[in-house]
Amino acid sequence: MQPYFFPYLGHFALIDAVDKWVVFDVTQYTPKSWMNRNRILHPTSGWNYVTLPLEKSSISLSTCDVYVRDTDKVKTSILGKISHYKKQAPFYSQVVEIINRTFENVTSSKLVDINVSSLKETCDYLGLRFDGDICSELGLSFPQNMGPGDWAPFISEQLKAKVYINPSNGIPLFNTHDFTKRHIELHAISFSTFEYDTGSMEFEKNLSILDVMMWNSPSIIRQKIKDLSLITRISSASSSFV
Repeated sequence: MQPYFFPYLGHFALIDAVDKWVVFDVTQYTPKSWMNRNRILHPTSGWNYVTLPLEKSSISLSTCDVYVRDTDKVKTSILGKISHYKKQAPFYSQVVEIINRTFENVTSSKLVDINVSSLKETCDYLGLRFDGDICSELGLSFPQNMGPGDWAPFISEQLKAKVYINPSNGIPLFNTHDFTKRHIELHAISFSTFEYDTGSMEFEKNLSILDVMMWNSPSIIRQKIKDLSLITRISSASSSFV
């Protein structure tokens, strides 16, 4: 999966479902995507972006070569944008600490490193297992002219996976034969909306995990991941990779 910035809860349901998480960073970066921004509640109505401003966001760059501009200033900006939660959200201080650790526990300003740190810190807080590898650091050699649906079966085969799990809305991207000929099962995961109390602010669905953690305890979030996830086998051919 691409390295998203504090993604929505369904992303963590997928993390919880797999044995190995592969951070996909070897293709061209997509500007203004979930890789450098996500959504939280706006102080008055609707939602608002929290963003990682980039040194370069040209589409000609590979994701692994994208850097965040002035990480100290970015962290301060994000903490300022979530400050309106302080008066109402019961887990505000815990979320602030997760953000602090996300930036403190990286030694570079690479977008990928910061986003992986956000996943690690969030999973650690929630009590979810996270075993992640960064694709560009695996030393894999890729064929020329890879299409969008080619990467997952190829990487899964290289890493000797028996099962690959993908969000259900992305399944049409694949030719199931590309998995079956490699003796890999293709599974789809769907995740239903988790609605929760947001005090005097109006609930917005599918916001960043930051918003979910503001209002819900780790135990509640873990239970909702179990209750709202559905995994379906799409093709037959076990350790799993994503």
